[in-house]
Amino acid sequence: MNLARREKRKQIHQFFTQQVVVHSLIWIFALLFHLALQTFDQNFLFHFTNSLLAVSIWMSLVYYNREYLIPNYLTKERVPTYFGLLILSVLIITPIGNILLYFKFDNYPNYQHSLAQTHHSQFLVNFFVVGTSTIIKIISDWVKHQRERAELQTQTMQSELRFLKSQINPHFLFNTLNNLYALTLKKSDKAPEIVVKLSEMMRYMLYECNEKRVPLEKEVNYVKNYLDLEALRQGKDVEIKFEVQGEVAQQKIAPLMFIPFLENSFKHGLNHAISEGFVHIILLIEDKDILFHIENSKPDSIPLTEHPRSGGIGLVNVRRRLNILYPDHHTLSIENQPNIYIVDLKLELD
Repeated sequence: MNLARREKRKQIHQFFTQQVVVHSLIWIFALLFHLALQTFDQNFLFHFTNSLLAVSIWMSLVYYNREYLIPNYLTKERVPTYFGLLILSVLIITPIGNILLYFKFDNYPNYQHSLAQTHHSQFLVNFFVVGTSTIIKIISDWVKHQRERAELQTQTMQSELRFLKSQINPHFLFNTLNNLYALTLKKSDKAPEIVVKLSEMMRYMLYECNEKRVPLEKEVNYVKNYLDLEALRQGKDVEIKFEVQGEVAQQKIAPLMFIPFLENSFKHGLNHAISEGFVHIILLIEDKDILFHIENSKPDSIPLTEHPRSGGIGLVNVRRRLNILYPDHHTLSIENQPNIYIVDLKLELD
C-alpha cells in the first residue's frame, strides 16, 4: 500500500514538473492576476478577453526572448546586442498590442482614452515581464547545470571508488596466496588454518563490501582475521597486538579502510630481516569519532627494490578513498621514524 502511494506521488511530481505543465500554470496565474486588477464595469467576457490579449502579448515576448534571443545572443556573451534586440522587441510588440486593444475598445471611448494615457506605462510593464523571464531563465539554467554537474560528479566518484576497491581486493589476495604458497611448499600444518581464515575474509569482501558503509563490527572482525592469518605466517618472534576501546556496535564505516595500513606494516616492516618485530594496533571509538592507531617496527634501511613502491598501492588508494568518502571529516598522520612506522587515522563517522 505504501509502495503504491509513493509511486502515485512520484507520478504526480513528474507530471507537475514537466515544462508544459509548469508553463501552463504560470500563464494561468498571470491571466488570473491581470483579471483581478481590472475594474469590472462591463461584462466578464469583455474583461476576460482584455486580460487574454495582454497575456498573449507577454507570452509572445517571453518565448521570443527564451527561445531566440537568450540562446543566440545572451548565452554567447553578445550582451549589448541581446539587450538592444530585447528593447527593440518590446518597442515593436507593445504598440501592436495597444492597437489591437484600441480597435477592441471601438465602442468604449473611455477605454480608448485610458489606453492612450497609459500607453507609455505599457512599455515598462512589458519590459518588466520579459526581463523577469530572463532572470528566471538564467537561474533555472544555472540550477540545471549544477544538478547535472553534481550527478556527473557522483557517477565519477562511484566509478572511481569501484576501481579503487577492485585494486585493494586483488592486492590483498595476491599477498595472501603468496604466503599460502610458501607454507604449502614447507608442508606446514598452518596451511589449512590459513585457508579457513582466507575463505572467511573472501566471503566478507565478495558479499558484504559492496555497500558504501558496512557495520564497524564486521570490519573489526575482518581485521582480526587478517591479523590471525599474519600471526600464523610470521611465527612466535613477532608480537601482534590489536586492542579495541569503545562501543563497536551500531557504527558504520567505509569497507576495507584499515587493511592498506595493515598490509604495509607487514610488507615494509616485518617481512624484512627484523628479529622480534612488532605490530601494535589500537582502535578507539568515541561517539561518532574513531581513531585508528598502528605502529610497527621496521629495519634501518629498506631494500632498494622497495623504494619505488614506498607506501604501496594500498596507501595511495586509501588516501584517495578518504578524500572521496570522508571529505573534511578525516585526518591522516603518518610518521616515519628510523626504526618505527606510525599511522594515525581519525574519522568522523556518518
